[in-house]
Amino acid sequence: MSKSLPIKQPSPTPNQVKEKPLQKSISAMIRNVISAIVILGLWQFIVMAFALPSFILPSPFSVFSQLIERYDVLLEHSWITAQEILLGLGLGLSMGLLFALQMLLFDPLRRWLLPILIASQAIPVFAIAPILMLWLGYGIASKVVMAALIIFFPVTTCCYDGLRNTPTGYLDLAHTMGASKWAILKYVRLPAALPTLASGIRVAVVVAPIGAVVGEWVGSSKGLGYLMLQANARMMIDEMFAALFILAGLSVSLYFLADVLIKKLIPWQHDK
Repeated sequence: MSKSLPIKQPSPTPNQVKEKPLQKSISAMIRNVISAIVILGLWQFIVMAFALPSFILPSPFSVFSQLIERYDVLLEHSWITAQEILLGLGLGLSMGLLFALQMLLFDPLRRWLLPILIASQAIPVFAIAPILMLWLGYGIASKVVMAALIIFFPVTTCCYDGLRNTPTGYLDLAHTMGASKWAILKYVRLPAALPTLASGIRVAVVVAPIGAVVGEWVGSSKGLGYLMLQANARMMIDEMFAALFILAGLSVSLYFLADVLIKKLIPWQHDK
């Protein structure tokens, strides 16, 4: 009795393999568009159903008209806020990574830095903002520091946890091969900590705009936070919502940009 040979499945062609990320991106884009349409439709329905005046809740159409009519003003203030966010991210990420490395490499220093790190988060952001304005002035420096402070804790803790929780098998293998302390840090601990650090970066890019806007609320003459306060004082709620839309767009764009860069940096962590 003859045995039937197993049928070999054809291997996917390179074009089929490349289509998967494209299909995934298109599906995600379609979902986002549908979600945005549903939210805007629900927003318009609430305005019409309850006959809400524009100074309480403007309609999406009036907000979009403000985006078109006041695009030059909105663009100018958006650029200021974007600079504050990006500079704050750079400062906060670098300081967080530096502090995490210091706590890992110098154990006595960790006992001093860790309470300071926790205490820095116990003070409300609004309480720190006036002090920063007094020290650094009403320019961009105080907003950058505010954005850096608000992301400093999640970045530091995520990076430190990733560096400290390196798999012992990797460390034992590196010690067996005679690797130095700095080689282990560069080639073992840092790559192993990247997935955990990526989580901290994703949180940082979302909350960094909060620090910049809080700084603008306390004292500034430019930026989306300043524009929102001025619009609220003049009862131009549709303009305030337009600025809020742009701020949300900046946060979402930064998140997806960071996500793309993270996937390039640690491709082994791609979603299946």
